[in-house]
Amino acid sequence: MGFEDCIVFFLAKFMFLESSLRLKSQRAVNLGKGEQFTSEFDKLNPLHYVPVLVDGDVVISDSYAILLYLEEKYHQRPLLPVEPQLRALNLQAASIVSSNMQPLHMLSVLRYIEERVGPEEKQLWAKFHIQKGFGALEKLLTGSAGKYATGDEVYMADVFLAPQIAVATKRFNIDMSEFPTLRKIYDSCEALPEFQASLPERQPDAPPELIG
Repeated sequence: MGFEDCIVFFLAKFMFLESSLRLKSQRAVNLGKGEQFTSEFDKLNPLHYVPVLVDGDVVISDSYAILLYLEEKYHQRPLLPVEPQLRALNLQAASIVSSNMQPLHMLSVLRYIEERVGPEEKQLWAKFHIQKGFGALEKLLTGSAGKYATGDEVYMADVFLAPQIAVATKRFNIDMSEFPTLRKIYDSCEALPEFQASLPERQPDAPPELIG
């Protein structure tokens, strides 16, 4: 399970869609073994990225688009607030993570950098872009944050932020003390049963190194 899978699974758990999404359309794709390059997966997403959501005849292969689709189709638990400014803040925060942070530390990008420059530069690259994104998010959300990113309810910004912070701290050793607002948001998300259930190490296909 990749970073973006965690986002979608967290959302599914939070919106109570596990039975309709996880059981019908979630299937593990082992990126380390290159399963994203199979002909079967190519039909779903020619870019060979995860996640891909299959909902009947609908196939969506971008996490941001997936969340917007689910937000509009399933109304059990809206993840965008009604107030326009808060909606915009949620969309902006989600976009910063999905467009300006996560793509820059994808497995394929880091492998490319390691092959051409070296493993040390790979880590420096990832940390630089993650910290830059967190710096922007810290400034963006300081005035709106309550228990979560834009108040005391979980919204789309939190669904993107929580997995990103988990990856940043566990994989890249980012010190979140530099970003107290984000740290507080993450602590609140971390306590949610839905977040705990979405952790990569708690999935049936988790590799031994994650579980250990």
